[in-house]
Amino acid sequence: MVETGITPDFVVVDGGEGGTGAAPLEFTDHVGAPLREALMLVHNSLVGVNLRERVRIGAAGKIVTAFDIARTLAIGADWCNSARGFMFALGCLQAQTCHSGHCPTGVTTQDPRRMRALVVPDKAERVFNFHQNTLKALKELLGAAGLSHPSELGPEHVIRRVSSNEVRSLSTLHPWLEPGELLASVPKHPVYQVFWQSARPDTFAEPPSMLSVRTSKSR
Repeated sequence: MVETGITPDFVVVDGGEGGTGAAPLEFTDHVGAPLREALMLVHNSLVGVNLRERVRIGAAGKIVTAFDIARTLAIGADWCNSARGFMFALGCLQAQTCHSGHCPTGVTTQDPRRMRALVVPDKAERVFNFHQNTLKALKELLGAAGLSHPSELGPEHVIRRVSSNEVRSLSTLHPWLEPGELLASVPKHPVYQVFWQSARPDTFAEPPSMLSVRTSKSR
């Protein structure tokens, strides 16, 4: 993007916490990066190359409650995608039989007899109410923080307990890049000190210098 000046309108970060009951168990348990770390990586990368204002970021991955939304927006997302909560409202009970056609609540089946378990007028009302009340709770959280819009949320608004006698805001708990930092100097962020130096616009392959460093360290 830096080399060509061509950017997408948006990027969606989908954390490893998400997924369907039809996914292979090893993928569900072990494949993918956690949403929080992945989102901060994308957000920091765009900030570091002065492209954050040109590229919006969506986020998904086990986002159910109003606080999940608030925290995700606070660490860099412009909007949230959510499926899990709506599936629960629809009647999903996580039987993990999505791929078999034997969903006991009729949510993921092509069997006409099992479909009868999903009463559309009733479920539609439940899904609508879940959505409305989630947004209402988000508004209450914003009001309690003295904010008027979700875009005003930042890492300083989320406080996390790190020990029995210490709490810290996410703004001090995690490293955040300054605008243009990746273009101007060697970044302070430890992740970028290694990987940004090996990033190239024409290939995803690591340069020989990086491979030799890794080989020597392994020895």
